[in-house]
Formats: sequence, structure tokens, C-alpha cells
Amino acid sequence: MIDEKLARRRAHENNIARYRRLLQTRLSDVERHFIESRLAEEQTALSMLALAQS
Repeated sequence: MIDEKLARRRAHENNIARYRRLLQTRLSDVERHFIESRLAEEQTALSMLALAQS
């Protein structure tokens, strides 16, 4: 169970890092909006995972 939660946390952290890197590149407005939306979803999921562990 702990390994699964750790894996989920790492996946969210990796996705957040990837989306932040993508936002540093040249993107269309549509692409930027999509990535910002996905970044917000990943950050929320990571926060919810942290709350569930408390």
C-alpha cells in the first residue's frame, strides 16, 4: 500500500515537473491552456494524496 502511494506521488510530481518544463517552451494559446489545466489537475491530485496520508 505504501509503495503504491509513493509511486502515485512520484508520478504526480514527475507530471508536474514535465508540465512546468513545457510551459517554458513556445506554445499556442490552446496548448498553453491545456497544459495549465493539466498542471492544475496534477497539483490538486498531489494535494489530495497528501491529505489522504495525513
